[in-house]
Amino acid sequence: MLELVNITKQYAGAPLLHDISLTIHAGEIVSLLGPSGSGKTTLLRIIAGLEQPERGEVIFEGRNLRGVPPHQRGMGLMFQDLALFPHKNVFENVAFGLRMQGIPRAEIRARVLETLELVGLASLAQRDVNNLSGGEQQRVALARALAPRPRLLMFDEPLGALDRLLREQLVTELRAILKRIGMTALYVTHDQDEAFVIADRVAILHATRIVQMGTPAEIYHAPANTFVAQFLGLTNLFPAQIRGDGQVVTELGEFRYASASPPGDIPLYALIRPERVRVGTTGIAARVEECVFRAGKYRVRAATERGAHVTIETEDALAIGAMIHLHVEGVELIQASGM
Repeated sequence: MLELVNITKQYAGAPLLHDISLTIHAGEIVSLLGPSGSGKTTLLRIIAGLEQPERGEVIFEGRNLRGVPPHQRGMGLMFQDLALFPHKNVFENVAFGLRMQGIPRAEIRARVLETLELVGLASLAQRDVNNLSGGEQQRVALARALAPRPRLLMFDEPLGALDRLLREQLVTELRAILKRIGMTALYVTHDQDEAFVIADRVAILHATRIVQMGTPAEIYHAPANTFVAQFLGLTNLFPAQIRGDGQVVTELGEFRYASASPPGDIPLYALIRPERVRVGTTGIAARVEECVFRAGKYRVRAATERGAHVTIETEDALAIGAMIHLHVEGVELIQASGM
Protein backbone atom coordinates (compact mmCIF):
# COMPACT_ATOMS: atom_id res chain seq x y z
CA MET A 1 0.00 0.00 0.00
CA LEU A 2 2.80 2.42 0.90
CA GLU A 3 6.30 2.43 -0.55
CA LEU A 4 9.08 4.83 0.38
CA VAL A 5 11.92 4.94 -2.14
CA ASN A 6 15.31 6.39 -1.14
CA ILE A 7 13.91 9.21 1.01
CA THR A 8 16.67 11.69 1.90
CA LYS A 9 16.23 14.76 4.08
CA GLN A 10 18.63 17.26 5.65
CA TYR A 11 18.14 19.51 8.65
CA ALA A 12 20.28 22.62 9.17
CA GLY A 13 22.71 21.32 6.55
CA ALA A 14 23.21 17.96 8.27
CA PRO A 15 21.72 14.63 7.07
CA LEU A 16 18.63 13.58 9.03
CA LEU A 17 17.30 10.79 6.78
CA HIS A 18 19.43 9.01 4.18
CA ASP A 19 18.11 6.63 1.50
CA ILE A 20 15.13 5.45 3.57
CA SER A 21 13.24 2.72 1.74
CA LEU A 22 10.26 1.00 3.32
CA THR A 23 7.19 -0.95 2.23
CA ILE A 24 3.94 -1.32 4.17
CA HIS A 25 1.32 -3.81 2.99
CA ALA A 26 -2.45 -3.34 3.21
CA GLY A 27 -3.78 -4.18 6.66
CA GLU A 28 -0.29 -4.20 8.19
CA ILE A 29 0.81 -2.27 11.27
CA VAL A 30 4.43 -1.11 11.05
CA SER A 31 6.19 0.67 13.89
CA LEU A 32 8.99 3.15 13.28
CA LEU A 33 11.17 2.83 16.37
CA GLY A 34 14.17 4.94 17.30
CA PRO A 35 15.64 7.37 19.82
CA SER A 36 14.58 11.00 20.03
CA GLY A 37 16.03 13.08 17.19
CA SER A 38 16.44 10.14 14.81
CA GLY A 39 14.04 11.60 12.22
CA LYS A 40 10.92 9.51 12.91
CA THR A 41 8.51 12.44 13.01
CA THR A 42 10.13 14.05 9.98
CA LEU A 43 9.58 10.85 7.97
CA LEU A 44 5.95 10.80 9.06
CA ARG A 45 5.50 14.42 7.96
CA ILE A 46 7.07 13.64 4.58
CA ILE A 47 4.60 10.79 4.05
CA ALA A 48 1.72 13.08 5.07
CA GLY A 49 2.90 15.82 2.70
CA LEU A 50 3.69 18.31 5.45
CA GLU A 51 7.38 18.33 4.49
CA GLN A 52 9.24 17.58 1.27
CA PRO A 53 12.37 15.41 0.97
CA GLU A 54 15.46 16.52 -0.90
CA ARG A 55 15.34 13.23 -2.75
CA GLY A 56 13.13 10.15 -2.95
CA GLU A 57 9.53 9.23 -3.63
CA VAL A 58 6.40 8.38 -1.64
CA ILE A 59 4.25 5.86 -3.52
CA PHE A 60 0.77 5.29 -2.08
CA GLU A 61 -1.52 2.68 -3.63
CA GLY A 62 0.58 2.82 -6.79
CA ARG A 63 0.42 6.60 -7.06
CA ASN A 64 3.42 8.91 -6.74
CA LEU A 65 2.45 11.57 -4.19
CA ARG A 66 4.97 14.19 -5.25
CA GLY A 67 3.07 17.47 -5.42
CA VAL A 68 -0.13 16.02 -3.91
CA PRO A 69 -1.30 18.23 -0.97
CA PRO A 70 -1.87 16.61 2.45
CA HIS A 71 -5.67 16.79 2.35
CA GLN A 72 -5.77 14.81 -0.89
CA ARG A 73 -3.58 11.91 0.23
CA GLY A 74 -6.25 9.83 1.97
CA MET A 75 -4.26 9.55 5.19
CA GLY A 76 -5.02 10.19 8.84
CA LEU A 77 -2.56 11.48 11.42
CA MET A 78 -2.75 11.34 15.22
CA PHE A 79 -0.22 13.23 17.34
CA GLN A 80 0.73 13.10 21.01
CA ASP A 81 -0.84 16.55 21.34
CA LEU A 82 -4.45 15.45 20.84
CA ALA A 83 -5.65 18.99 20.00
CA LEU A 84 -9.24 18.24 21.00
CA PHE A 85 -11.62 21.19 20.79
CA PRO A 86 -12.31 22.10 24.45
CA HIS A 87 -15.58 23.91 23.59
CA LYS A 88 -17.05 20.89 21.77
CA ASN A 89 -18.42 17.66 23.22
CA VAL A 90 -17.23 14.19 22.23
CA PHE A 91 -19.67 13.86 19.31
CA GLU A 92 -18.76 17.24 17.83
CA ASN A 93 -15.02 16.60 18.15
CA VAL A 94 -15.33 13.41 16.14
CA ALA A 95 -17.74 15.01 13.65
CA PHE A 96 -15.57 18.05 12.95
CA GLY A 97 -13.49 16.59 10.12
CA LEU A 98 -16.54 15.08 8.47
CA ARG A 99 -18.34 18.44 8.49
CA MET A 100 -15.30 20.06 6.87
CA GLN A 101 -15.59 17.48 4.07
CA GLY A 102 -19.19 18.47 3.45
CA ILE A 103 -20.61 15.03 4.26
CA PRO A 104 -24.42 14.96 4.73
CA ARG A 105 -25.65 15.33 8.31
CA ALA A 106 -27.28 11.88 8.50
CA GLU A 107 -24.10 10.16 7.32
CA ILE A 108 -22.02 12.19 9.79
CA ARG A 109 -24.22 11.03 12.66
CA ALA A 110 -24.04 7.40 11.57
CA ARG A 111 -20.26 7.48 11.14
CA VAL A 112 -19.61 9.24 14.45
CA LEU A 113 -21.77 6.82 16.43
CA GLU A 114 -20.27 3.84 14.63
CA THR A 115 -16.74 5.03 15.38
CA LEU A 116 -17.49 5.86 19.02
CA GLU A 117 -18.90 2.35 19.40
CA LEU A 118 -15.67 0.96 17.95
CA VAL A 119 -13.49 2.77 20.51
CA GLY A 120 -15.82 2.05 23.44
CA LEU A 121 -17.23 5.57 23.90
CA ALA A 122 -20.76 5.19 22.55
CA SER A 123 -22.28 6.19 25.90
CA LEU A 124 -20.17 9.36 26.14
CA ALA A 125 -21.15 11.05 22.88
CA GLN A 126 -22.55 14.13 24.65
CA ARG A 127 -19.85 14.31 27.32
CA ASP A 128 -17.72 17.47 27.66
CA VAL A 129 -14.19 16.48 26.57
CA ASN A 130 -12.77 18.42 29.52
CA ASN A 131 -14.45 15.93 31.86
CA LEU A 132 -12.83 12.86 30.30
CA SER A 133 -9.92 10.87 31.63
CA GLY A 134 -6.62 10.81 29.72
CA GLY A 135 -7.44 7.41 28.27
CA GLU A 136 -10.90 8.53 27.17
CA GLN A 137 -9.45 11.61 25.48
CA GLN A 138 -7.05 9.36 23.59
CA ARG A 139 -10.01 7.31 22.36
CA VAL A 140 -11.82 10.46 21.21
CA ALA A 141 -8.74 11.48 19.22
CA LEU A 142 -8.58 7.99 17.71
CA ALA A 143 -12.27 8.11 16.78
CA ARG A 144 -11.75 11.51 15.14
CA ALA A 145 -8.87 10.08 13.09
CA LEU A 146 -10.86 6.99 12.08
CA ALA A 147 -14.16 8.68 11.22
CA PRO A 148 -13.04 10.00 7.78
CA ARG A 149 -12.06 6.38 6.92
CA PRO A 150 -8.46 7.03 5.89
CA ARG A 151 -6.64 4.43 3.82
CA LEU A 152 -3.58 4.81 6.04
CA LEU A 153 -3.49 5.98 9.65
CA MET A 154 -0.26 7.33 11.13
CA PHE A 155 0.53 7.84 14.79
CA ASP A 156 3.26 10.09 16.20
CA GLU A 157 3.98 9.10 19.83
CA PRO A 158 0.22 9.14 20.58
CA LEU A 159 0.52 7.69 24.09
CA GLY A 160 3.68 9.49 25.20
CA ALA A 161 1.94 11.75 27.72
CA LEU A 162 0.22 8.91 29.61
CA ASP A 163 1.50 6.93 32.58
CA ARG A 164 2.99 3.50 31.83
CA LEU A 165 0.09 1.40 33.12
CA LEU A 166 -2.49 3.24 31.01
CA ARG A 167 -0.11 3.26 28.03
CA GLU A 168 0.29 -0.52 28.18
CA GLN A 169 -3.48 -0.96 28.33
CA LEU A 170 -4.24 1.43 25.47
CA VAL A 171 -1.59 0.15 23.07
CA THR A 172 -3.07 -3.35 23.35
CA GLU A 173 -6.57 -2.00 22.75
CA LEU A 174 -5.35 0.12 19.84
CA ARG A 175 -3.85 -2.88 18.06
CA ALA A 176 -7.09 -4.83 18.54
CA ILE A 177 -9.16 -1.96 17.08
CA LEU A 178 -6.88 -1.50 14.06
CA LYS A 179 -6.86 -5.23 13.34
CA ARG A 180 -10.63 -5.48 13.73
CA ILE A 181 -11.21 -2.98 10.92
CA GLY A 182 -8.19 -4.00 8.83
CA MET A 183 -6.59 -0.56 9.07
CA THR A 184 -3.11 -0.05 7.62
CA ALA A 185 -1.04 1.91 10.12
CA LEU A 186 2.39 3.43 10.70
CA TYR A 187 3.15 3.94 14.39
CA VAL A 188 6.07 6.13 15.52
CA THR A 189 7.52 5.64 18.99
CA HIS A 190 10.79 5.63 20.95
CA ASP A 191 9.40 2.98 23.32
CA GLN A 192 10.48 -0.56 22.40
CA ASP A 193 7.71 -2.20 24.44
CA GLU A 194 5.04 -0.14 22.66
CA ALA A 195 6.46 -0.95 19.25
CA PHE A 196 6.70 -4.67 19.95
CA VAL A 197 3.12 -4.86 21.27
CA ILE A 198 1.38 -3.01 18.46
CA ALA A 199 3.37 -3.82 15.33
CA ASP A 200 3.43 -6.67 12.85
CA ARG A 201 6.86 -5.43 11.78
CA VAL A 202 9.26 -2.93 13.32
CA ALA A 203 11.72 -0.65 11.50
CA ILE A 204 14.52 0.64 13.73
CA LEU A 205 15.84 4.05 12.71
CA HIS A 206 19.32 5.18 13.76
CA ALA A 207 21.95 7.56 12.42
CA THR A 208 19.84 8.60 9.38
CA ARG A 209 19.09 5.01 8.27
CA ILE A 210 16.84 2.04 8.93
CA VAL A 211 19.32 -0.33 10.55
CA GLN A 212 16.97 -3.31 10.95
CA MET A 213 13.45 -4.30 10.01
CA GLY A 214 11.52 -7.42 10.91
CA THR A 215 8.93 -8.86 13.24
CA PRO A 216 9.36 -8.08 16.94
CA ALA A 217 10.49 -11.68 17.54
CA GLU A 218 13.02 -11.57 14.70
CA ILE A 219 14.56 -8.35 15.96
CA TYR A 220 14.70 -9.44 19.59
CA HIS A 221 16.21 -12.84 18.88
CA ALA A 222 18.66 -11.60 16.23
CA PRO A 223 19.59 -7.91 16.70
CA ALA A 224 21.50 -6.65 13.66
CA ASN A 225 24.21 -4.82 15.59
CA THR A 226 25.25 -3.46 18.98
CA PHE A 227 23.08 -0.35 18.70
CA VAL A 228 19.93 -2.44 18.22
CA ALA A 229 20.89 -4.76 21.06
CA GLN A 230 21.52 -1.88 23.48
CA PHE A 231 18.36 -0.08 22.36
CA LEU A 232 16.40 -3.23 23.25
CA GLY A 233 18.02 -3.30 26.70
CA LEU A 234 20.51 -6.07 25.91
CA THR A 235 23.59 -4.52 27.52
CA ASN A 236 25.83 -7.55 28.10
CA LEU A 237 28.04 -6.80 25.11
CA PHE A 238 31.75 -7.57 25.06
CA PRO A 239 34.33 -7.09 22.27
CA ALA A 240 35.06 -10.57 20.93
CA GLN A 241 37.50 -12.50 18.83
CA ILE A 242 37.06 -16.01 17.41
CA ARG A 243 39.96 -18.41 17.65
CA GLY A 244 40.59 -21.10 15.07
CA ASP A 245 39.19 -23.75 17.42
CA GLY A 246 35.84 -21.95 17.59
CA GLN A 247 36.34 -20.40 21.03
CA VAL A 248 35.07 -16.84 21.53
CA VAL A 249 37.53 -14.77 23.56
CA THR A 250 36.13 -11.84 25.61
CA GLU A 251 37.07 -9.88 28.72
CA LEU A 252 34.49 -11.95 30.57
CA GLY A 253 36.15 -15.21 29.59
CA GLU A 254 36.25 -17.74 26.76
CA PHE A 255 33.14 -19.42 25.40
CA ARG A 256 32.18 -21.89 22.72
CA TYR A 257 30.37 -20.37 19.76
CA ALA A 258 27.55 -22.66 18.67
CA SER A 259 27.19 -21.55 15.04
CA ALA A 260 29.16 -23.38 12.36
CA SER A 261 29.55 -20.20 10.29
CA PRO A 262 30.71 -17.18 12.34
CA PRO A 263 30.35 -13.69 10.83
CA GLY A 264 32.99 -12.46 8.39
CA ASP A 265 35.93 -10.13 8.92
CA ILE A 266 34.12 -7.38 10.85
CA PRO A 267 34.38 -6.10 14.45
CA LEU A 268 32.38 -8.48 16.61
CA TYR A 269 30.74 -8.37 20.02
CA ALA A 270 29.59 -11.23 22.19
CA LEU A 271 26.02 -10.79 23.38
CA ILE A 272 25.17 -12.62 26.59
CA ARG A 273 21.49 -12.51 27.47
CA PRO A 274 20.76 -12.11 31.21
CA GLU A 275 18.50 -15.19 31.24
CA ARG A 276 21.39 -17.34 29.93
CA VAL A 277 23.59 -16.71 32.97
CA ARG A 278 23.27 -18.96 36.03
CA VAL A 279 24.56 -18.43 39.55
CA GLY A 280 26.40 -21.49 40.90
CA THR A 281 29.29 -22.67 43.02
CA THR A 282 31.87 -22.57 40.21
CA GLY A 283 32.47 -20.36 37.20
CA ILE A 284 33.31 -16.69 36.72
CA ALA A 285 33.89 -14.98 40.08
CA ALA A 286 31.99 -11.71 40.47
CA ARG A 287 30.84 -9.29 43.14
CA VAL A 288 27.22 -8.08 43.32
CA GLU A 289 26.96 -4.31 42.78
CA GLU A 290 23.22 -3.87 42.29
CA CYS A 291 20.07 -5.94 42.82
CA VAL A 292 16.62 -4.65 41.89
CA PHE A 293 13.26 -6.39 41.60
CA ARG A 294 11.66 -5.98 38.18
CA ALA A 295 8.86 -7.83 36.36
CA GLY A 296 8.82 -10.81 38.72
CA LYS A 297 12.59 -11.38 38.87
CA TYR A 298 15.67 -9.84 40.42
CA ARG A 299 17.93 -8.05 37.99
CA VAL A 300 21.49 -8.21 39.27
CA ARG A 301 24.54 -6.25 38.11
CA ALA A 302 27.86 -7.81 39.03
CA ALA A 303 31.54 -6.99 38.41
CA THR A 304 34.07 -9.70 37.63
CA GLU A 305 37.65 -9.82 38.88
CA ARG A 306 38.76 -8.55 35.46
CA GLY A 307 36.55 -5.47 35.84
CA ALA A 308 33.87 -6.56 33.38
CA HIS A 309 30.25 -5.83 34.28
CA VAL A 310 27.45 -8.29 33.55
CA THR A 311 23.71 -8.19 34.17
CA ILE A 312 21.85 -11.37 35.11
CA GLU A 313 18.34 -12.40 36.18
CA THR A 314 17.69 -14.50 39.27
CA GLU A 315 14.69 -15.78 41.20
CA ASP A 316 16.24 -14.82 44.54
CA ALA A 317 17.65 -11.56 45.84
CA LEU A 318 21.42 -11.32 46.16
CA ALA A 319 23.14 -9.19 48.79
CA ILE A 320 25.12 -6.17 47.62
CA GLY A 321 28.82 -6.97 47.94
CA ALA A 322 28.30 -10.75 47.93
CA MET A 323 30.76 -12.89 45.96
CA ILE A 324 29.05 -15.16 43.41
CA HIS A 325 30.06 -17.45 40.54
CA LEU A 326 28.51 -17.15 37.09
CA HIS A 327 28.04 -19.82 34.46
CA VAL A 328 27.30 -18.57 30.94
CA GLU A 329 25.15 -21.03 28.97
CA GLY A 330 25.74 -19.48 25.56
CA VAL A 331 26.83 -16.41 23.63
CA GLU A 332 25.68 -14.77 20.39
CA LEU A 333 27.96 -12.86 18.05
CA ILE A 334 26.77 -9.59 16.52
CA GLN A 335 28.57 -6.87 14.63
CA ALA A 336 29.46 -3.45 15.96
CA SER A 337 27.10 -0.67 14.92
CA GLY A 338 29.95 1.54 13.76
CA MET A 339 28.51 4.48 15.71
